[in-house]
Amino acid sequence: MKPEVVLATHNPGKLDELQQLLAGAPFALVAYAGQGEIAEENGNTYLDNARIKARAITMATGRPALADDSGVEVDALGGLPGIHSARFVSDNPWENSREILTRLIAVPRSRRTARMRAVLCLTWPGYGEIWAEGILEGVILGWPRGHQGFGVDPIFSVDGHTALAELSRDEKNRLSHRALAARNLMTKLSSVELWGQ
Repeated sequence: MKPEVVLATHNPGKLDELQQLLAGAPFALVAYAGQGEIAEENGNTYLDNARIKARAITMATGRPALADDSGVEVDALGGLPGIHSARFVSDNPWENSREILTRLIAVPRSRRTARMRAVLCLTWPGYGEIWAEGILEGVILGWPRGHQGFGVDPIFSVDGHTALAELSRDEKNRLSHRALAARNLMTKLSSVELWGQ
């Protein structure tokens, strides 16, 4: 039986996605049962925020924990919203996406380049830690498309035509920034002795 790792999120969609992406990991990813905010995400980088959340869960539960932090970086907006993506102007993902589209309304298609970046951080008691990053290059579309996924998936496209929100779950899991981070984490896991095993 695989040891359990607690995922530092209250988002069931993220748990489901990461359970699939890390199905081959030497641990089973489980939901965090606690209530309220996990930790204040006051870091200066994605890694800072992922580390803050993972360590908070490890401290609270005494168990290994996994956390992610991710965002979209729009070149024409100077890299915004970046680490502030989840709360750019609101806690509502659609309001954040609408704000990005509004700020880009006069920006030509050729200058709407962007990337989605994700960092996964795994911690365990005794201050053990490994982390990995995934980056997906693309563009911001002119209008939302599709109904799959979450966050900015309806306005982000890899090919300039199809939004991530129009892809099936399997298609998205092959190319997303979180999928790339998960693959990179799996590579690192193969060369690390986890919590004394």
